[in-house]
Amino acid sequence: MKNSILFVIDDLELKYFEFNDLVTNFWLIKEFLEREWEVFITIKSGLMTEGNLAKTLCYETYLENNDIFYKKDEQKKYLIEDFDVVFFRPDPPVDIDYINACNVFDYVDHEKTVLINNPIAIKNFNEKFHLNYFPQYAPENIVTANADEIKNFVRKQGKAIIKPLNQCFGGGVYYLDKEERNINTIIKNLTNNGKTMVMVQKYLEGAVNGDKRILILGEHVFDECIRKLPGKDDFKFSVHSDKYFETAKLTDEEKEMAKAVAKRLNIVELYMVGLDVADGKIMEINVTSPCYFIREINAHNKERFQDILMEKLIELIEYKQGKIPVSI
Repeated sequence: MKNSILFVIDDLELKYFEFNDLVTNFWLIKEFLEREWEVFITIKSGLMTEGNLAKTLCYETYLENNDIFYKKDEQKKYLIEDFDVVFFRPDPPVDIDYINACNVFDYVDHEKTVLINNPIAIKNFNEKFHLNYFPQYAPENIVTANADEIKNFVRKQGKAIIKPLNQCFGGGVYYLDKEERNINTIIKNLTNNGKTMVMVQKYLEGAVNGDKRILILGEHVFDECIRKLPGKDDFKFSVHSDKYFETAKLTDEEKEMAKAVAKRLNIVELYMVGLDVADGKIMEINVTSPCYFIREINAHNKERFQDILMEKLIELIEYKQGKIPVSI
């Protein structure tokens, strides 16, 4: 009997499913299909419950001419527990629809199905807010909706970054300094007139040269690393284009830092994680749908990173299924 996997992907990824090697899910699905796993896909709105049974409306995927496709006219309904593994990887915003999609997995027997990452853990872990679980690795920061607190923090630090707590890919992230004439407008808009909390971080000067994406799977920290460079006329990475990436190497300190984060998150079943790091500090801990930048690592390192990743991924799955005695 074939192993079966369900990928919960983003709506936009479903729309551009084929030939989309920019996204991590493309590579994972392709590799699992090549290894003769049955792979199905759905989106958040395809998840549902019937009474206390968690189910999904989903599509089967297949390989053809070295690319992935799905059977668009054959949507089927399955009990989620019938899948051996579920990859839960919709993109933020982590809004009420996202939370409700996570809630469906309250009715999934975790002894039957391996969840990567566990949606219940995702629901309880904010990628910005909970950076402070690791204060020794975090830039100085505050989380607040109060405009005076934000402005006092910016005056103290001189330079700061303000960001919403539930967005991705740099959405709503602004640079602030003491001379910023639009600071009141920016704070008002991001805090929804003082009602919505935001994170304000000390600006890391090294970020002008880009930030490293450190990749974690279980307790394993990959040596493969990519640096994301600021876009043209921007202070942050904002354009997914080859010219905004370069090869990077982890320092011993960065690797130890990542191992400490991995150990804690692995316990709560947050296995696939991407850390954004600059100046030896972690700016964000990506757990919702972290991009592993497989295409870019392959191009820069002249390797097949997907093979290295899949070896560790299958080890993790088999460990969670009780097929091998130790974790990775």
